[in-house]
Amino acid sequence: MLPTSPFRSRSAARPFTRRALLSAAAATAVLVTATACGGTAQSGTAAAGEGIKKLSIVVPANTGGGWDQTGRALADAVKAGSLAGSSQVENVPGAGGTNGLAKLATEKDPNTLMVMGYVMVGSVETNGSKNRLEDTTPIARLTEEPLVLVVPKDSPYQSVDDLVADIAAKGKDVAVTGGSAGGADHILMGQILKAAGIPSSQLNYIGYSGGGESLAALLGNKVQAGISGVGEYAEQVKAGTVRALAVSGSKPSPALPEVTTLTDQGIDVVLTNWRGVVAPGSIDADQKAALVELVGKVHESAEWKETLAAKNWDDAYLSGDEFDSYLAEEIEAVKATLSEIGLVK
Repeated sequence: MLPTSPFRSRSAARPFTRRALLSAAAATAVLVTATACGGTAQSGTAAAGEGIKKLSIVVPANTGGGWDQTGRALADAVKAGSLAGSSQVENVPGAGGTNGLAKLATEKDPNTLMVMGYVMVGSVETNGSKNRLEDTTPIARLTEEPLVLVVPKDSPYQSVDDLVADIAAKGKDVAVTGGSAGGADHILMGQILKAAGIPSSQLNYIGYSGGGESLAALLGNKVQAGISGVGEYAEQVKAGTVRALAVSGSKPSPALPEVTTLTDQGIDVVLTNWRGVVAPGSIDADQKAALVELVGKVHESAEWKETLAAKNWDDAYLSGDEFDSYLAEEIEAVKATLSEIGLVK
């Protein structure tokens, strides 16, 4: 029999919300249609009226996960719309994406985009990375999605209450898997425990750099629970190989409409995971404008809209100076959160 849930007797916890800072209307209003200035382009960068001949996309994770899906969807949309002469995706996994960030720091080709997001903002801090997002050139935020907390199909846990109560009783004998340490998955589990009054030292979190690895750990019953983006686990939930306990958004996900939110279960936590793209910090204003323009065209394309619907990703497009400001604010907010739940000092 599972221990009594700590949620049943706790006082109300302060809500933790990571929602987009701008309304949908404002986000639409900031669509930037940038035009590269005239003159001779450097390293294959487009001059005025010309397209980018070759686009390189760095995915700082293994294949199969959310970053990889985003990078390949971006490349497919570029190809479908003939928005560049060619596009290629390179996976550079490890260290919560900071290996990819290190590669971007030395990249000489200005026509390079790296997929990143909320997860990387945290992993830069938890890994003590010398390469930082402040040193990149922000291009655009693209999507956001809620996370889903799942357990193996034969798990005794029937609710988040059950899982958290077992962690309270057994501590690190209960393992939770997800993406890299310090990312959205890790922060979400830390916030769930914090809402229950359980210290972060009780959490045994096992992070992986790709969604496929965390899923394998779940299916092999090597861990007791897992967290990932709804898009990564939805098909497994529908197939019955894992069971969903809750989603982390403010409302149920269209991909898993029958799964209730954390707040509906009395847990005052809301968190969504956003993803975007940045470029090397060394590019100039014209080179940045060409990339912002290209990604803006991707965002408007039918191919991209179809991808959003198929992946159950919410459109969270934000570009140019607005994304610069948003990223700076997210970095400061994540630093504070990681310190609050004991992931960094």
